[in-house]
Amino acid sequence: MGLSIQHINDYTVLNNGVHMPWLGLGVFQVEDGKEVITSVHHALEAGYRSIDTAAGYQNETGVGTAIKQSGIAREELFITTKLANSDQGYESTLRAFEESRRKLDLEYIDLYLIHWPGKDKFQETWKAFEKLKRDGFIRSIGVSNFKIHHLETLKQNSDTIPAVNQVEFHPLLNQQKLLQYCKSEGIQLEAWSPIMKGNLDLPTLTELAAKYGKKPAQIVLRWDLQHGVVTIPKSVHKERIQENADIFDFTLSEEDMKAIDQLNQDYRFGPDPDEFLF
Repeated sequence: MGLSIQHINDYTVLNNGVHMPWLGLGVFQVEDGKEVITSVHHALEAGYRSIDTAAGYQNETGVGTAIKQSGIAREELFITTKLANSDQGYESTLRAFEESRRKLDLEYIDLYLIHWPGKDKFQETWKAFEKLKRDGFIRSIGVSNFKIHHLETLKQNSDTIPAVNQVEFHPLLNQQKLLQYCKSEGIQLEAWSPIMKGNLDLPTLTELAAKYGKKPAQIVLRWDLQHGVVTIPKSVHKERIQENADIFDFTLSEEDMKAIDQLNQDYRFGPDPDEFLF
């Protein structure tokens, strides 16, 4: 499966035909202003074309500034942002999206995500997402942190299948049931916190890093890709951003993929979507 992903410009085709890069830069907990602008510049210089932000990260303005300064043609970039939890609901979503678009200073967003399912508003929110897509402001609409039951609820009450589901996904939480479900429904799974907040000191990863002449983080990111999962590691360091992109010149064997799969403990670093209610 991973054999076809051999270049930083390689992409997956979403269920509505839109091309989304397999690798992107996440900017969670990156400070607005100089820090985020510099991070995005480093990523774009390293060949990244996908940037993932959110209203809740409070750095959309800086991301927009970096995009403008880069001089890269808009159509070459894939920009994701997410709706803040407090803005769920139909009218509030429309207002919040306009605010995000203004901060990013973009005519359209490539991917807009419901950040967390929450308790009971996400169906109403989704209707606003569908309108924004129909109106041409968003190329693809998706969700984040949705479990199978959330996706089933959406499916039963909507005409639009999410293009993407961005979830916590890493060797300690490999979400195999959710991954298989999303594949069967044509939903692209995307990993947040792929390198487990740096908690990579696991013997299997250390051994594989030595075997392939790579860093443990690169092993994990390659594992994502070979599972057909889009990955968006976060870093503010130029060398690390470059290193995270250096995953297209090797392929993990099937046996080594399985060894990483076996690290699963259903362990979350972030909240459980069923318990994170608002």
